[in-house]
Amino acid sequence: MALIPTKKIDNFKNQTIDTITDNVKLISNDSNRLINAKNVKPFLKWAGGKNQLLKEIRNYYPFMNKSITKYAEPFVGGGAVLFDILSKYDLEEIYISDINGELINTYKIIRDNPNKLVKILFNMQMEFISLTINDRKNYYLQKRERFNFLKVNDNEAIEKAALMIFLNKTCFNGLFRVNKKGLFNVPMGAYKNPLICDKENIYVVSEKLKNVNIVCEDYKKSVDFIDEYTFVYIDPPYRPLTDTSNFTAYTTDLFNDEKQKELANFIHTIHQKGAKVLVSNSDPKNVNENDDFFDTIYKDYNIKRVEAARMINCNGKSRNKIKELLISNFRRD
Repeated sequence: MALIPTKKIDNFKNQTIDTITDNVKLISNDSNRLINAKNVKPFLKWAGGKNQLLKEIRNYYPFMNKSITKYAEPFVGGGAVLFDILSKYDLEEIYISDINGELINTYKIIRDNPNKLVKILFNMQMEFISLTINDRKNYYLQKRERFNFLKVNDNEAIEKAALMIFLNKTCFNGLFRVNKKGLFNVPMGAYKNPLICDKENIYVVSEKLKNVNIVCEDYKKSVDFIDEYTFVYIDPPYRPLTDTSNFTAYTTDLFNDEKQKELANFIHTIHQKGAKVLVSNSDPKNVNENDDFFDTIYKDYNIKRVEAARMINCNGKSRNKIKELLISNFRRD
């Protein structure tokens, strides 16, 4: 792999180090404005993110009922629903989790160490945008290799989080895909001027996450948090509609039909605890009207089919309006 000339990068470091410090001081000194900011958005692009379904999902928010004071999201991913709720409501307790260790590390670093993270990201942004296309590719591959080499631990956690955000903002389609060895392998995307360091949003997100319980665990671990005062949104890996739509892996463990059934049993458990539950998933009837998989395993719940723009095969032009499922154990408001 060809290395990028260090002189060129060092020149940008020297030119921007004062700017980095000034920006961090500026935002830190303006913390009151940031703390009071209402709008907060996901800090990552995320394949399968729920931004386009928020209008439908909001209809299920049960927080007008004053007895619902807690929120749990055991497959948090990019957190579109989480951040929408954080922007609108002040809840007593919030629990989020995911089995993706790199993702959860990034949430924790943004919450606990935003200043150091912003400095690293700002530096990466200035280095990256200064390069030619070929040099950007080499720089990207170097950062991807470094990301795969680093472990999530106390000594490397901040750099690992910064690399997670950098790769997300510069890779193809914001995908997070790993191979069988657990190595991130998405190629670079074609972005002219990507916003790698969205510093203001990072600080707002950091404040919003201050009292959030962030856990790297299987969704089943959330059962101890969930009770009759909890609204639970569950957005698991979708059941693939076609063979070609199953080409990505979020982790090295695939979420097959048996795991979908296990999840349905878990939902029955928290339903019995009195929680209000909303689940999203793909609708197999898009490709086979006789496929009643979800209608069967969720036959005791309310199933609503809603429109969403998704790719249903490997052809990037085939992004059409298809149906997705919203499954709940209560009637929406």
